[in-house]
Amino acid sequence: MRTHNKSSQGAVRMDMLHGSLLNKILLFSLPLAASSILQQLFNSVDVAVVGRFASDQALAAVGSNSSVISLMINLFVGISVGANVVIANYIGQKDERGIKNAIHTVSVIALTSGCLLLVVGLLIARPILEAMDTPDDVIDLAVLYLRIYFLGMPFFMIYNFGASILRSMGDTKRPLYCLVAAGIINTVLNLLLVIVFKMSVAGVAIGTVVANMFSAGVIIYILRHEQGPFKLNFKHLRINRPELRKVLQIGVPAGIQGMVFSIANIFIQAAVNRFGSAAIAGSAAALTYEYYCYFVVSAFSQAAVTFISQNYGAGQIDRCKRIFRLTMLLSVACCGLLNVLFVWQKHFAISFFTSSPEVFHYAALRMNIVLLTQCLACSYEIAGAALRGLGYSMLPAILTVFGTCVLRLLWIYLVCPLLPSFDALMVIYPISWIVTGAAVLVAYYVVQKKLFRPKEMPIFT
Repeated sequence: MRTHNKSSQGAVRMDMLHGSLLNKILLFSLPLAASSILQQLFNSVDVAVVGRFASDQALAAVGSNSSVISLMINLFVGISVGANVVIANYIGQKDERGIKNAIHTVSVIALTSGCLLLVVGLLIARPILEAMDTPDDVIDLAVLYLRIYFLGMPFFMIYNFGASILRSMGDTKRPLYCLVAAGIINTVLNLLLVIVFKMSVAGVAIGTVVANMFSAGVIIYILRHEQGPFKLNFKHLRINRPELRKVLQIGVPAGIQGMVFSIANIFIQAAVNRFGSAAIAGSAAALTYEYYCYFVVSAFSQAAVTFISQNYGAGQIDRCKRIFRLTMLLSVACCGLLNVLFVWQKHFAISFFTSSPEVFHYAALRMNIVLLTQCLACSYEIAGAALRGLGYSMLPAILTVFGTCVLRLLWIYLVCPLLPSFDALMVIYPISWIVTGAAVLVAYYVVQKKLFRPKEMPIFT
């Protein structure tokens, strides 16, 4: 395989099996991190615009929906990770038929999951927000935002699964270019609909839906113009059962892990809601910067999944080990640097979202406790990604569910009643990261010792 493979349309695929790893991991991860940050900017711009030009209640309505949205989409985002692993492994094995079948199977999954989320989101918007004790002065706006937001789910899923296909071949630049344009569209529409037409949360939700439609259209165009087994052909859209099984084998545990994470965060959000709309708004503002830092970690974890999948499929054990070490080091360094930078400049950072002293107080508390220690999460994110790249998805999911999610719920119901303060609620984040990180790292080294023997290769047969 050559270092770069260019189609007639100029697409560049990265050769992950040969040459320097550090440069290629950075070239893969940095555009992916930028893409994820831009995608988060859809919601961040929503939060900032309504916070500045609508009301604190509108800000709380948009911010309080983040955990609900994550809960709804995380199963299918996890399945897209399975798609990435399977296609990357086929690339490592140079199995063109497997690549073609997997891409068309994944495309059907994308469209189906998006339509399902649209229907479910419309139906459960109010019940789930009521169950979270969303304040009366916020809930109507929150329901309106959530229902409009989920109208864009088919487009959101098409983009995410399509981007996963491109990532499996090492292409993270074109999804970035797509999201740059979509982010500009989203920002312009938000400002127009909220400031000029006074549409508040409905305006920012509509802006996000239109941006998702644009990004989905671009990703379909890109895949339609690929060559060979990577080309999307509508006539070949069907479910291939062997590829579906492999995608679900990796993706469902990852998705369930994300869903359980979101369930735990919903309980945390419900606990935050009890402190009132100022705490909700402050927590939402601080959470934005946690997302930015997390997406850097997520980019390196995606690099670990994709690079390890390809190299494990090709039987290159030593490169798998080096990939794990490099992605762990880079994620800790980059995330830690951003954590310190945002906390150091928290007055400036929070001022983008609010001018309310009470909202600022809660945002600063969360940043000092949660954001400053977030790089601890790299331990289980990278180790879990490496395990998935090796074909082990259920093990990190189980360990993360118990080490993080269950521990957080126990903290809410056993410790918080004794220490009923906002900062006591927030401290469970670093505690759970330490516990989960230790467990998943141990699991990775045990599995690595077992698998990295010639007789255990390859993972997909």
